Amino acid sequence: MRRLPMVILVLVVIIGAVVVALTKWETNEYAITPGNATPVEGLVHITRLPTTSRHDTIMLTDVYLQQLTAWQYLTMHFQSHVQFVNGNELLEPGIPNAELAPQGFLEMSDSKQDAEVSAFDALGWHLRATPSGSLVTGVENPSPAWSAKIHVADEIVGFDGRAVTSTCQVVGDVHPLSPGTKVTLELRRAHFSKIGVISWSSPTMVHLTTTKTPRGVSSSGCINVKGSSPSWLGVSLEDGFAYQFPARVSIDTANIGGPSAGLAMTLCIIDELSRGSLTGHHNVAATGAIDQFGDVGDVGGVAEKTVAVQRAGAQYFIVPQIEVATAKANAAPGLHIIGVTSLEQALRALRRIGGAKPVPLTAPD
Repeated sequence: MRRLPMVILVLVVIIGAVVVALTKWETNEYAITPGNATPVEGLVHITRLPTTSRHDTIMLTDVYLQQLTAWQYLTMHFQSHVQFVNGNELLEPGIPNAELAPQGFLEMSDSKQDAEVSAFDALGWHLRATPSGSLVTGVENPSPAWSAKIHVADEIVGFDGRAVTSTCQVVGDVHPLSPGTKVTLELRRAHFSKIGVISWSSPTMVHLTTTKTPRGVSSSGCINVKGSSPSWLGVSLEDGFAYQFPARVSIDTANIGGPSAGLAMTLCIIDELSRGSLTGHHNVAATGAIDQFGDVGDVGGVAEKTVAVQRAGAQYFIVPQIEVATAKANAAPGLHIIGVTSLEQALRALRRIGGAKPVPLTAPD
């Protein structure tokens, strides 16, 4: 009988040690939980063109993405509105976890630019895209690019003394090279502020040596390149573009990454620069990536975003068409789900609920 308390004490100590160990053991699992639904109007600042004095409620919505310890992974299974995602689903193979946040901020930067282009196009401005280079969207570790300290959002503007205007140009330059070839990139280094805003420095020269292409590396998708390349830099790339906008648009998305706010930002810019109520004075939330052509793309975390916009009092939630079923499954009565594949569809849907057709306050040049 005397030994029982000691046994219990030992068990308590062991259990406590296990719990402590589990709270420190970081897994490769992430949790997506409902974030905030925020009116975009308060985040958008436009100068050099007049804006409306009337503001509709158009909300963007985000989610919280959290890397989990083993303890959190166990305990969060008892919570509602949690989606678990393995880290391998968030990043391409070989991309370090440290690049996840920079990738998200680059996607947000791209999304802002595409939102401006789509909004001005919908209002009658037709902007010309000027190629600016090739943006790094991922860097594998190990790779020549990683050894050269190239990171996400750096922009390649030159290759061995020639100006770079597209990703396929870089791919074409690397394609015929033998492994072990020394190359020089002219690079605009990206700098991230504490809240995820990106700025770029003046071009600098970066020297690196190609290596043999690893097995399993997919084809480039460039029509000017046939077959696989013997040489490899270890980067994934996207085309960079610059535009001359008729107004200066600043969107404060501090600490928000990813492309999913694109549609909401586009609608808000249109609303700010046009006459009448775009939403018919309804509270509208939107999620969906948008490209420079106004096409709306799929995004993640729609179930959790539906919960967030409902909590914020939205009456309508515009989502990518492919996510309608998910949004409806998580929506309570009173929240109407609208599925779209383009900005044009979204604007037509808003007119059906009483919104006005966009008419710019200032006639396009």
